[in-house]
Amino acid sequence: MTEGYIHSIETLGTLDGPGLRMVVFLQGCNLRCIYCHNPDTWTTCGQVIHSLDLVEKAKRYKPYFKHNGGITFSGGEPLMQPEFLLECLILCKQKGIHTVIDTSGVGSGSYDEILKFTDLVILDIKHPKKEKYKKITGNEISHYKLFKEAVIKNEKQLWLKHVVTPGINDTKEDMLYFEEEVRSFPDELVQKVELLPYHTLGIFKYENLNIKYRLEGLPPLSKAKLSELKEYINLAKLIK
Repeated sequence: MTEGYIHSIETLGTLDGPGLRMVVFLQGCNLRCIYCHNPDTWTTCGQVIHSLDLVEKAKRYKPYFKHNGGITFSGGEPLMQPEFLLECLILCKQKGIHTVIDTSGVGSGSYDEILKFTDLVILDIKHPKKEKYKKITGNEISHYKLFKEAVIKNEKQLWLKHVVTPGINDTKEDMLYFEEEVRSFPDELVQKVELLPYHTLGIFKYENLNIKYRLEGLPPLSKAKLSELKEYINLAKLIK
């Protein structure tokens, strides 16, 4: 069985896909998002676990999953460990466990193979415009676009999410670009759209790791501002 590196496991999570879920946070990420609240997952090192042991653990929670719960692979970036992820997904499907990948769409390996055993993709859209995408992530948007193509080709069900950060992507124009990106996916694939407010809950991790936090002093996005931005988006049936 393949070994993988994980940061932690959350049992019976309710925010990372439908129903009750076991959420596995994998290590490793190529992006360096300016608002990232998990810098401790950037490197590919952590707890070592075998794919079979991980799925056997998930199997024990099946009575709680019921008809729509299951396992969610998050991170970090789960696509950074493609062989381990693929093997876990295959084993999950053999055990009848619903699978979700929570991803930014930047990794390696065969996306087609991984998506074949994935029931739902939670896709984090950093920004649809290449200049702001690079400003936010430090990476090129072309990698995200490759994964987007694979998701559409494989007709995967989607939850789309977008973190809104003051002074970075919190204008009406940004929201209209985001809506345009959402509408570029086939309607029948998109189940849900989330605008998530920037927060500062992970700043202490930067201090512990002796990493400079690039948004130091920036306040969280207010509920009032988030509500205002949602009004610019004509996605009433999907937006959360």
